Amino acid sequence: MGCFCSKGVKQTPGYEEPTVLASETPFTVSEVEALYELFKKLSSSIIDDGFIHKEEFNLALFRNRNKSNLFADRIFDLFDVKRNGVIEFGEFVRSMGVFHPNASIEDKTGFAFRLYDLRNTGYIEREELKEMVLALLHESDLVLSDDVVETIVDKTFGEADAKGDGKIDQEEWKEFVSKNPSLIRNMTLPYLKDITLAFPSFVLSSEVEDSEV
Repeated sequence: MGCFCSKGVKQTPGYEEPTVLASETPFTVSEVEALYELFKKLSSSIIDDGFIHKEEFNLALFRNRNKSNLFADRIFDLFDVKRNGVIEFGEFVRSMGVFHPNASIEDKTGFAFRLYDLRNTGYIEREELKEMVLALLHESDLVLSDDVVETIVDKTFGEADAKGDGKIDQEEWKEFVSKNPSLIRNMTLPYLKDITLAFPSFVLSSEVEDSEV
C-alpha cells in the first residue's frame, strides 16, 4: 500500500486500487490518484455517499443539478457500466480513459457508436441519428427548419449506411468515422494527458473550460 492509500481517507464503496486501474487504462498511477481527488469532489457535491449521481454529474457539467441534455444523459449511462444509476470510481476512471489522448481510435470510435445507439440495439437507426442531430443543434443554439434537418439526417445516414439496410452497424460506423474524423474530435480531452490535482477546478469551472475551447 502506497502513501496515497494510507492517508486515512474514507475509501468509496466502488474504490479500486490506482495500480490496477492504471494497468487497465492509459492513465499513470499518479493520474489515477488525481482522478480520485476529482471523483471525491464530484461524488460529494450533493450526496456524500461515494458515488456520482446524475444530479452531481449535471452539476459538474452545467453548474445546475437540474439541467440536462441528451448527450449528458447518454454519457452518464455509458459511464454507469453496472446500470445501477450511479457512477463508481472504477467506472469513472475506465470511462474517462476513452477520452485520453493515448486511447486508441478504436476505443473512441466504439464509445461514440454506443453514444449514438440510443436504444442499445447494436445498430444506429435513422431516428436515433435524428435525435442526436437535434440535440446537437439545440446545444449549439442553431434553429433550422424541419426540412433542413431532414436533409442533414438523410445525407448523413445515406452515407453511413453503406449496406442500405436502414441501420448503421459497427463496421459501417468505423468506416464512416474514418472518412469524417471530426465525429470523434470531442472524444479527446488534451488535459487528461498531464492531469494534476488542479484538474477538479478545471472541470468545475465553465469559464476556464470555455477559454480552452
